[in-house]
Amino acid sequence: MSLRQRPPPSQHRPGGEEEEEEEVYNVIPIHNLLADHPSLRFPEVRAAAAALRTVGSLRRPPFSPWREHYDLLDWLALFFGFQADSVRNQREHLVLHLANLQMRLSPPPDNIDSLDPAVVRRFRKKLLRNYSDWCSFLGKKSNVWISDRRQSTPDPRRELLYVSLYLLIWGEAANLRFMPECLCYIFHNMAMELNKILEDYIDENTGRPVLPSFSGENAFLNTVVKPIYEIVGAEVKASENGTAPHRAWRNYDDINEYFWSKRCFEKLKWPIDGGSNFFVTSGRSNRVGKTGFVEQRSFWNLFRSFDRLWVMLVLFLQAAIIVAWEGTDPWKALERREVQVRVLTVFFTWSGMRFLQSLLDIGMQYRLVSRETMGLGVRMALKTVVAAVWIIVFGAFYGRIWSQKNADGRWSGAANTRVVNFLEVALVFILPELLALALFVIPWIRNFLEGTNWRIFHLMTWWFQSRIFVGRGLREGLVDNVKYTLFWIMVLATKFSFSYFMQIKPMIKPTKELLDLNDVKYEWHEFFNNSNRFAVGLLWLPVVLVYLMDLQIWYSIYSSFVGAAVGLFDHLGEIRNIQQLRLRFQFFASAIQFNLMPEEQLLNARGTLKSKFNDAIRRLKLRYGLGRPYKKLESNQVEARKFALIWNEIIGIFREEDIVSDREVELLELPPNTWNVRVVRWPCFLLCNELLLALGQAKELVDAPDKWLWYKVCKNEYRRCALIESYDSVKHLLLKIIRVNSEEHSIMTVLFQEIDHSIEIEKFTQSFKLTALPQIHNNLIKLVELLIKPKKDLSKVVNTLQALYEIAIRDFLKEKRTAGQLKADGLAPRDAASGTGLLFENAVVLPEPDDEKFYRQVRRLHTILTSRDSMHDIPVNLEARRRIAFFSNSLFMNMPHAPQVEKMMAFSVLTPYYNEEVVFSKEQLRTENEDGISILYYLQTIYDDEWKNFMERMRREGMVKDNEIWTTKLRDLRLWASYRGQTLGRTVRGMMYYYRALKMLVFLDSASEMDVREGPVELGSMRRDGTLDSFDSGRLPSSKSLSRASSSKAKKDAHADEILYLMKNNEALRVAYVDEVSTRRDENEYYSVLVKYDQKLQKEVEIYRVKLPGPVKVGEGKPENQNHALIFTRGDAVQTIDMNQDNYFEEALKMRNLLEEYRAFLRHPQTHNLGRQRVLANPLKIRMHYGHPDVFDRFWFLSRGGISKASRVINISEDIFAGFNCTLRGGNVTHHEYIQVGKGRDVGLNQVSMFEAKVASGNGEQVLSRDVYRLGHRLDFFRMLSFFYTTVGFFFNTMMVILTVYGFLWGRLYLALSGVEAAATSGDNRALGTILNQQLIIQLGLFTALPMIVENSLELGFLQAIWDFITMQLQLSSVFYTFSMGTRTHFFGRTILHGGAKYRATGRGFVVQHKSFAENYRLYARSHFVKAVELGLILTVYASHSPIAKDTFVYIALTITSWFLVVSWIMAPFVFNPSGFDWLKTVYDFDDFMNWIWYRGGVFAKAEQSWERWWYEEQDHLRTTGFWGKISEIILDLRFFFFQYGIVYQLGIASGSTNIAVYLLSWIFVFVAFGVYWVISYAQDKYAAKDHIYYRLVHLLAFVPTGWGIILIAQVLRPFLRRTKLWDSVVSVARIHESYLMKLSVEAYEYSRLLLERNRRLTCNWRLEVNVGCRNTEESERLDPKFLCMTMVTLQFLAIGFDCEGVHSSAFFFCIVYTHLLL
Repeated sequence: MSLRQRPPPSQHRPGGEEEEEEEVYNVIPIHNLLADHPSLRFPEVRAAAAALRTVGSLRRPPFSPWREHYDLLDWLALFFGFQADSVRNQREHLVLHLANLQMRLSPPPDNIDSLDPAVVRRFRKKLLRNYSDWCSFLGKKSNVWISDRRQSTPDPRRELLYVSLYLLIWGEAANLRFMPECLCYIFHNMAMELNKILEDYIDENTGRPVLPSFSGENAFLNTVVKPIYEIVGAEVKASENGTAPHRAWRNYDDINEYFWSKRCFEKLKWPIDGGSNFFVTSGRSNRVGKTGFVEQRSFWNLFRSFDRLWVMLVLFLQAAIIVAWEGTDPWKALERREVQVRVLTVFFTWSGMRFLQSLLDIGMQYRLVSRETMGLGVRMALKTVVAAVWIIVFGAFYGRIWSQKNADGRWSGAANTRVVNFLEVALVFILPELLALALFVIPWIRNFLEGTNWRIFHLMTWWFQSRIFVGRGLREGLVDNVKYTLFWIMVLATKFSFSYFMQIKPMIKPTKELLDLNDVKYEWHEFFNNSNRFAVGLLWLPVVLVYLMDLQIWYSIYSSFVGAAVGLFDHLGEIRNIQQLRLRFQFFASAIQFNLMPEEQLLNARGTLKSKFNDAIRRLKLRYGLGRPYKKLESNQVEARKFALIWNEIIGIFREEDIVSDREVELLELPPNTWNVRVVRWPCFLLCNELLLALGQAKELVDAPDKWLWYKVCKNEYRRCALIESYDSVKHLLLKIIRVNSEEHSIMTVLFQEIDHSIEIEKFTQSFKLTALPQIHNNLIKLVELLIKPKKDLSKVVNTLQALYEIAIRDFLKEKRTAGQLKADGLAPRDAASGTGLLFENAVVLPEPDDEKFYRQVRRLHTILTSRDSMHDIPVNLEARRRIAFFSNSLFMNMPHAPQVEKMMAFSVLTPYYNEEVVFSKEQLRTENEDGISILYYLQTIYDDEWKNFMERMRREGMVKDNEIWTTKLRDLRLWASYRGQTLGRTVRGMMYYYRALKMLVFLDSASEMDVREGPVELGSMRRDGTLDSFDSGRLPSSKSLSRASSSKAKKDAHADEILYLMKNNEALRVAYVDEVSTRRDENEYYSVLVKYDQKLQKEVEIYRVKLPGPVKVGEGKPENQNHALIFTRGDAVQTIDMNQDNYFEEALKMRNLLEEYRAFLRHPQTHNLGRQRVLANPLKIRMHYGHPDVFDRFWFLSRGGISKASRVINISEDIFAGFNCTLRGGNVTHHEYIQVGKGRDVGLNQVSMFEAKVASGNGEQVLSRDVYRLGHRLDFFRMLSFFYTTVGFFFNTMMVILTVYGFLWGRLYLALSGVEAAATSGDNRALGTILNQQLIIQLGLFTALPMIVENSLELGFLQAIWDFITMQLQLSSVFYTFSMGTRTHFFGRTILHGGAKYRATGRGFVVQHKSFAENYRLYARSHFVKAVELGLILTVYASHSPIAKDTFVYIALTITSWFLVVSWIMAPFVFNPSGFDWLKTVYDFDDFMNWIWYRGGVFAKAEQSWERWWYEEQDHLRTTGFWGKISEIILDLRFFFFQYGIVYQLGIASGSTNIAVYLLSWIFVFVAFGVYWVISYAQDKYAAKDHIYYRLVHLLAFVPTGWGIILIAQVLRPFLRRTKLWDSVVSVARIHESYLMKLSVEAYEYSRLLLERNRRLTCNWRLEVNVGCRNTEESERLDPKFLCMTMVTLQFLAIGFDCEGVHSSAFFFCIVYTHLLL
């Protein structure tokens, strides 16, 4: 028992009255301090509760009766109308936190029975820090009337009242918690009313003491919260489920930022004025519109937010082209005055970009301007005027330079003077940038200027940026500045050097020659008057695109190397496998003791320079074995036993998880020292083969002295320990099985005494023959094997003992002794002639078979004696090996010291849950899919070793027959399967490891030497009687947030029962859900409810029920689900865990170390292991929230908007906005790699693609957000670069890669069809060939794999990293990555242009089911298939018309990456689809697809049933997009008309004429086709004509890209066309187009599969091979011959080795089309 505990006083009830039913409580029974609860034994808890009851002489509430047990929170509730359960919740919340704070006081207070005033003051300052900053920002005096001066008299009660008031407001604020400054406004006014009550103010109107503006039941909720909540709901409703433009409605941020100006006091007033324009909804002229920022859908947001980046890139590109145009070295070119002057034109560009930005600001943010914000409009207008003036000024001064030079004919002194004048003007222009650079060097001055609220500084900075509450003082310290500045200087230097010498300079000479090319014969109508400038632009387009995006590649390369370096300094990867663990395990115990066990330290000693130096020395010793710290274990048995307890508990949990077998447990565990072994009993897997090696050394060194032999043995610690343990164990074993007081026992005792004595005097080799050791070893093995057999043969045991005795007496002793000498020495029976029988015959007594401890030690001895291999594969399970390696490596990394559990920071774990699986049911496990594969079969196959371990455990626990697994062991089976899926049960089990870890740490912290010696027995008893619960005192309340639990319970859903089971078996688990209750007025009321399972009552009980103002889900569901449960969390920190995550016991042991990071004023530390995150945190200092399991400084985030944002659509990636918010408000996001958690299990391509789509769409919305804009402007330049390239820039540059491919291919198609390429490559003109030599393959593909290899080299080793990379390529990871690039590009770009971002359920199940073609087509048609067909068509046309394509090698080198992209986008859904190559499934899939595409359905048809319904859903984003989005879409769609324009002139139908009329006349065909279709469709409707008539007439249009372009444009114009008869034609043409597209793709795939199966080779001389060679007649009937013909032609055409002998390429291309059409 801890000294800080005291036994609870006895509780008596007078009169023998029956005890009333006790009030349900959450963690501790605050309502009854006399209750027999372990937590109430802490004086700190009682002191905190007593402090809340110091109501004293406070004025009592007038309208409610006052009771004795009421405290300060009840007093506030009666005055202000807070809910009773909310009061109960915050009372426990406050008591727990104050008690924990007091426990952590150093030095401890003099009186531990009373709450220290410093504790309350420190907590009040932290909790109300944001409120104080808000008051200072607005120039308002704080209504916290307490002086913070040290000499001021403390007033703990008043402090508690302010803290309690804020927590009560926060606890009932519901969705208003997302608006922290709104809460500040509410608190500000309510605190003023509280002050008036405390100061006994008199109401001037009534002449009575002042009362609050509202009071009564639920008054605060109804009067304050609900009106603001309703306006939030009204705005969301106006958003039309997020489909309306963001500019048209106010989100959470807009409403919150309304409170960033003083107008909130003028307009809203207090009590809140319901008639204020703040509450006016959309459609009214006087409503409050957007506040602070207007989100507009446009790619221009990337320029607006990161203008400094684009200015840098554009200016360098311009200067580089100017310098490279001279054709000499850059330094020589810059020596020329003309070049220098031309370079000055960058100032024109710079000022022009400023002018563009000012226009964009006006165009996008004009809605912010109102009567109240007129200054903003004035500033935007002035910026535009000033930017325009700068353009004029630069033009005038630049013109003066050239006019003077031209007048003088040379660079005269006057001309140079004018150059100087221009530079002087430029200096004025860049003066703000120079000032920013100076402040960057001295960051604390910039922070002061931005953070201060002095008006003079506001006026100074008014021109540069708006004054807002967040984003001030974001500069890091000087050291951090230097680190990330050096990083980016290296990256930029490399990028610009590469760009100049490898991208820009090689393009100059070919560009000049192409511009000078005059003999170009254009093969079409040329609009640019025979100019080649457009061709030059197309050649430069991919180069410029790569120039703009390749900084992402260079960043990735450098970040990988820097990350590796940081990881090395952090000692990451020093232990990568079990072999390396063997080398460090000797120091493992000391590392655990040093890191995980708290040490007694002098007061205030922690954190001093001396303590840090001592820590560094000790860590150095631990890492490199200096001083042999394992020697300490042998002298300190308490430390050794503590280490054994921790290690064995870890291995025991491995066994519970079935990742190790029973045999492996014995090999891995550290056994207790029960046989008087003198050394540390290392695990058997470390001692394997060591004894045999020691015997081998003894055999080789027969004549060596003892010292030398012992020296050789001791060079290996494990060998020394194995030898000593074997000897001590054999000695104990023989004396154990021989009856005490028998003559044989005496003989063995004497023998061992002689051996011990000879060793002690170092004469062992002189007294005994080492050559006899092998014989002794063999007989010991026989003896041990006899003992471990289930049936013991006593006679054989006796015989073996006799053999051992004979060897010891006859062969082992060097000096031969007579029988008399042996008797005299006690080594032989004294009376051999007596009739007692043979020696040992009656002296052997074996322990009982149920003596598990004894036989477990015998088995260990047998392992040491017999093991001959190195056991490097122990444990066999890869996951177990990975976890052991990570845990052991982490203990040698730098981490804070662990405090005692009672002094550690308290924390909670929060997991949002919706409707995922809790535990797999029996039916789910047994149900087979169409392939006969069930979930259980899949798991048995994937986790084969774990299944065997599970069955072994079940047999050990009483299972006799295997079929009992479905009956008596069904629950175990379901849990086993669920722990290997993405289920809630797995997550709960992992998070409850924190609870188990804390209990073990509590035991180790407080246990005496006797307790430690008792070990597991003592720990188990303490678990059973609940003694350890007293230490948990709110340290770990785990909360699961459920938004559908009420409906699940009402419907008797199995999920509710399974959640109840989890609560029953995990006492620390709490479940928070939203309960919807119907009232008599046909309305619904909503409550946040917290429940637990009461172990005494054996039922689920409700703890708190807090009424809500309305439904929780107003914005995004997940963050609001978290938000409603956040009020029930406890502690200083909260860890957010996703539903697909797991945790490990060994990692949970390090949680208190992690929480100590907060003592260094760090916020929001990250806990998972990823190299990229390492670099973002250090040195770049720009890490945001990239997923769970982040740990938040709970009270810091509590008062600043919570742990996520929830505005509809814009915050769909809610997690990362917590990082944005943290950074903007001056917080810091760190990353720590000494702790990890488990992540989600395997998923399939479709789930990954859905996840990629969700993340890409979320990043598209981030581009529009105010957070990204503010970070892009408020961060310094280099942190801004880090921020861009690690968030939205990554997705933007992924899109740029795809756009580069598009730009390159469309440019090449233009060159081929126009005739420029032929002219440029004819004769001696090789300009274009030079350009082709600097193709982009190396730039885009060579270094992309390097970061992964570097990171894996650090963690796994270089060779393993290379092998993993090769393995990944063989597993087609490149295909997968290329496919993912398409997903990211499509959804990122479409979201920015049109919106449509939404939460996409990625699925948590196993991928054991085949996905149909129709489903894959629905998912990937728009994002991949159509784009791949477009690119493939471009490549095909280019191959048929380009003279360069005749050179096979050049064509392959030119287009191989593009073809790889096309093939990946088409084939990936087939390749990564289970049973994707099954022929029968392909047939069924094709039939299903055709049924889907031709099924028209009705009004209620779903997209899964009808193509037409899916087609309309795919256009949803066009219905909600804005005007500019539609214009952009139409402009992009016009590219498809280029095919018709380019090809029509190649047909030779106009005798070589290039008149524009040829192209215009070709449109007659389009109109005729539509006209024929109308006639046929009309005839069909009127005369019931067959579908196939018009089907065959319009298919020509369907296969012309012009048709596809028309379809896309028609979709944009759908609102107009739908009113006409044209729309039905559009739908029909689109249906036919897609049916042909999919049918062609499927049959091409199937035919290629058949060719592979029949080992047929594709011919390369363009022979048309129509014989399919089907396996049977049925297959032949299913394959349409016309499609097979077309498919074969296409495959032949695309084969490697393009050599069209005697065939005109264009004619052959159209032959393909016409062949298909005529068939």
